[in-house]
Amino acid sequence: MRVFHIEPDGFRELAALPEALPERGFLWLGYGRRVFEVGEPVLQHALARWGCGNIVDLHVSDLINNQLPSHFDYTSWYDMLVFRRLAAAPGSQDLFVDDEHGTLASAQRALRAIDTSPVGFAVFDRVLVTVHPTDCQVREFFAHKLDRLTEGRDKRDARGGARLPASPADLMLRMVNHMVDSYLELRRLLTRQLGTLQRVLLDQNSEFNDWPLLLESRDALHRLEDTCEDQRSAVQEWIDALDEWPADGDPHVARERELLRVRSRDVLEHVERVLTHVRRLESSAESAVQMHFSALGHRTNSIMRTLTVLTAIFLPLNLITGIFGMNFEWMPLIHSAGGFWDAAMLMCAVAFGLWFFFRRKRYLGSGR
Repeated sequence: MRVFHIEPDGFRELAALPEALPERGFLWLGYGRRVFEVGEPVLQHALARWGCGNIVDLHVSDLINNQLPSHFDYTSWYDMLVFRRLAAAPGSQDLFVDDEHGTLASAQRALRAIDTSPVGFAVFDRVLVTVHPTDCQVREFFAHKLDRLTEGRDKRDARGGARLPASPADLMLRMVNHMVDSYLELRRLLTRQLGTLQRVLLDQNSEFNDWPLLLESRDALHRLEDTCEDQRSAVQEWIDALDEWPADGDPHVARERELLRVRSRDVLEHVERVLTHVRRLESSAESAVQMHFSALGHRTNSIMRTLTVLTAIFLPLNLITGIFGMNFEWMPLIHSAGGFWDAAMLMCAVAFGLWFFFRRKRYLGSGR
């Protein structure tokens, strides 16, 4: 567990949970999922001591559930958001090498490298509780980023390009937006590896037999689409709940709420962009399968057309051979010295004539 005190002009990490809330700013309590499960009674006692109200048991179960989809819920004293991240699983860094040609094995690893572990948020008025997977880098990333903002080491931030979060809801939205934007690297990986799968499918010089990989790819994209739809629904419910917050006559509070609405709509737009890209990948995979079967059908038709034409050419030749093979005493050319050559020339003429006819009708070859 890490405890941070965030105020408009400063950010610092505390050694333990304080006895009372600070006069200014708010607290951010970042837990690992297992640490939260073990230390939940201490947290509940601290929240009661601070006058925030306890996290209800059902929401505690949601926060420690590793299989829960993205969703939003609220009470009269806090809001709760569970958001499944889209990131690469540990040990898959070598897949991000920007090579031009992948393999079926790397495509399979890329699909299995999608990590959609949930991150939970309990948003109080002056306290933010976050519950992360064990290997989640979101907490460390924001702790380092807020520290840079405080010390002014980031030149862009020093010019006023960014500021410290003004409220727990503001920090929560920044984390969610970062988790959505982290899909950008994963998007490049999936696009490249699925492009490899499509090239193998459309390669006419090789026979594709790895159908379990293709089914696994489609299932992975379906699951990713379901995850993105749950994300969009959760963020939309948060926006609806934000619009129902009671009005406040303080202009500063009204401005902060408007900024929260703007940031929430921005997060929703990013989620929709990710969902659009996932659906486009899914459509590309389906199109590649259809094109694969179309190419197989076209190749089969070409082979059958060639065999049919060859059969049509040799059919009259077999007829001539059968006629001259009859056991009759008197037949034309049978007792002639040049009969064989006359019959051979007749057969060649018939074969060439049929070949020329089929060529003109474009039954042979792919001439324009």
